[in-house]
Amino acid sequence: MPMARPNVTVLDHPLVQHKLTLLRSRDTAVADFRRIAREISLLMCYEVTRALPLEPVPIETPLEPMMGRMISGKKLCLVSILRAGNGILEGMLDAVPSARVGHIGLYRDPVTLQPVEYYLKLPEDIADRQVIVVDPMLATGHSAAAAVGRLKAAGAAQISFVCLIAAPEGVGVLTGAHPDVPVFTCAIDRCLDEHGYIRPGLGDAGDRLFGTK
Repeated sequence: MPMARPNVTVLDHPLVQHKLTLLRSRDTAVADFRRIAREISLLMCYEVTRALPLEPVPIETPLEPMMGRMISGKKLCLVSILRAGNGILEGMLDAVPSARVGHIGLYRDPVTLQPVEYYLKLPEDIADRQVIVVDPMLATGHSAAAAVGRLKAAGAAQISFVCLIAAPEGVGVLTGAHPDVPVFTCAIDRCLDEHGYIRPGLGDAGDRLFGTK
C-alpha cells in the first residue's frame, strides 16, 4: 500500500521501487531511462486516479445485457511542466488516452533558483477538468508551486501533483503554498545540495531523458 503523509502519498509498491532504482543508476542508458520513466508513470497513474467517480452504464456483452461502470463527472487534463514533464506524460496517457493535455514552460534561474515562465498552453475548459500536473523532480518546489498557481489563476480547482522523486524542501514549499493540492511521489530523498539538485536523486531528469547536458 502507498505510504500516506499529510497531503503526500509515497508509492512503495515493489514494481515502482524496483523501476525507480533502475532510473537512479548512472549506468541506465537514455533509451532505457525513457522507457522505465514511462512505465513508472503508468503505474503511478493508477494511484493518482483512484478516487475518480464511477457511474453505472448499460452495455451488452456478447452474451447478455449488464450494468458496467465508467468514469463520471469531471474529465482529466494532464499538465506537463516542460521539458522534463513530458518524460512521464506519455505513461500517464497510456493509462488515460482520452485526457486533454496542457503544457507549462518553466526554467529555474541558476542564480536565484526561482522559476521563470516562458510558455503556457491549456485547454479552454481547464476549469471544468480534474488536473494532474506532472514533473519528474520536485526539488526546490518553486517551479511546481508557480505552475499550480498559474493553473489556479486559469480557473483549475481540482489539482494533483505527480513526480518521481521529491526533496523535503520541495515538498514543504509546494504543500505550504498549496495545501489543497495532493502530492504523489515514488520517494522523498535526503535533501537538496547547494546547486538545488536532489540527493541522492537521479541527476538531471531532463538531460537523462533527452540525452543532453
